[in-house]
Amino acid sequence: MRHLLNPLDFTVEETTKLLDLASDIEKNPAKYSEKCKGKKIATLFYEPSTRTRLSFEAAMLNLGGSVLGFSSASSSSASKGESVSDTIRMVSCYADICAMRHPKEGAPTVASMKSRIPVINAGDGGHQHPTQTLTDMMTIRSLKGRLDNLTIGLCGDLKFGRTVHSLIKSLVRYENIKFILISPKELKIPSYIREDVLDANNIPYEEVTHMEDKLKDLDILYMTRVQQERFFNEEEYIRLKDSYILDKEKMNLANEGMLVLHPLPRVNEISVEIDDDPRACYFKQVQYSVYVRMAIILTLLGLTDNN
Repeated sequence: MRHLLNPLDFTVEETTKLLDLASDIEKNPAKYSEKCKGKKIATLFYEPSTRTRLSFEAAMLNLGGSVLGFSSASSSSASKGESVSDTIRMVSCYADICAMRHPKEGAPTVASMKSRIPVINAGDGGHQHPTQTLTDMMTIRSLKGRLDNLTIGLCGDLKFGRTVHSLIKSLVRYENIKFILISPKELKIPSYIREDVLDANNIPYEEVTHMEDKLKDLDILYMTRVQQERFFNEEEYIRLKDSYILDKEKMNLANEGMLVLHPLPRVNEISVEIDDDPRACYFKQVQYSVYVRMAIILTLLGLTDNN
């Protein structure tokens, strides 16, 4: 039995195979419409989510399976004090696979130690978000044709942004990758990412506070929101929340081939006036997320064509 807790749980070769499967699902959805007939996924969401939860549910339904679960801790026995370990033991009796989102870092890992079914980390605090990372990688590969030889700007909340941390960890395994890290000093990338991932792998990067000067150099601009739920001090959040707003004026500074990605939800960091710009790809990401999560479910359940 295998789990997906960290984006590095799949090797580069396995990631390529998974993204190839996701691409085939995109092209041939009918071929996969009954692959999970009789199977159930449990979506255990202790934290609010729209895209991630619904895309997992859509993925399983597209595969002919069924869905059960809860959408907040308050609607589960966690509100009565039930531990993650006990919850996963119980869910293992009901479902064949589960996706867990939890505000505490490491909770899905704890669950995996007690689980009798595959556990997918659907986001744990400010730590990891591997299925979003695989979605981001499919988006880049599908629209750019490659995952190497890229200059990637990561903008906004780089301190608490689990999507950013997971994406950096994954992309450093590809050749000729450079990062431009754009954030206020209070939301800079954590030292463990800088030292243990970027420096340890000799990855070139720059840390800057203004995006305007760097837009012309980017192949990808990955925007993130400043996450109110990660702040203990509301005044600090209010002071930082509008640090970066991508609008038409800034897009005019970027090159014609730069893609704009965002894990969503957005607040106001991307102006709606650029939604129709062909370089704006965040809603395409949403569609790719369903194909990727279908591929993950099939892979972890051992239901790929090769098995």
